[in-house]
Amino acid sequence: MEKTILVVEDEPALREMITCALTNADFLVLEAGDAAQARKRISEHEPDLVLLDWMLPGMTGVELARFLRKSDNTKRLPIIMLTARSDEDDKLRGLEAGADDYVTKPFSTKELIARIHAVLRRTDPGVGTFDTISMGGVQLDPTSHIITASGVVCEMGPTEFRLLHFFMTHPERVYSRSQLLDQVWGDGVYVEERTVDVHIRRLRKALSESGCDTLIQTVRGAGYRFSTRA
Repeated sequence: MEKTILVVEDEPALREMITCALTNADFLVLEAGDAAQARKRISEHEPDLVLLDWMLPGMTGVELARFLRKSDNTKRLPIIMLTARSDEDDKLRGLEAGADDYVTKPFSTKELIARIHAVLRRTDPGVGTFDTISMGGVQLDPTSHIITASGVVCEMGPTEFRLLHFFMTHPERVYSRSQLLDQVWGDGVYVEERTVDVHIRRLRKALSESGCDTLIQTVRGAGYRFSTRA
């Protein structure tokens, strides 16, 4: 089944180039030139992924990402941020706003399409086992994409879901940032290791209301693990 991508980009020439490349790669493409148009497109036909430019007129891409993450209808919608900002802190701001990945301008369409496929793979709730996993008071259902912790329903983005799924299927083992990037983000995806820290913070925040955030443990000098041991 063809996946639908919403391209939110205010530069018509760049938007046309991206649309052409994605169409040739067998995606269905929706277009928007600003945040208001993007919200309208999403309400009419929710896409499978949003390519979101950072610098938009009116509401910025970062503000739109935060809005989408707060809405019940779009909180799990995968987002890739398109940005001309090469500074690492700016990239992390985009991730902290809710983006699952980012691509820095200028970029090749080949790289962009590879990133899209990678994000779609890792945010697919059907990837991996279909059995419900219960551990340390946390229950994760890969089929319904519902997570409860101590009886509290936890809301989290698709990358945090995938990260938690990986941890819960590999408990008590320590994974370095680079190992988590390979296992959760996938081989051949060029993302800074600090990206992992951002998503760990977001995962802990999602589990914090139930008190289960302590299950995601930092092992100094080594990485992270999911552990029910104090």
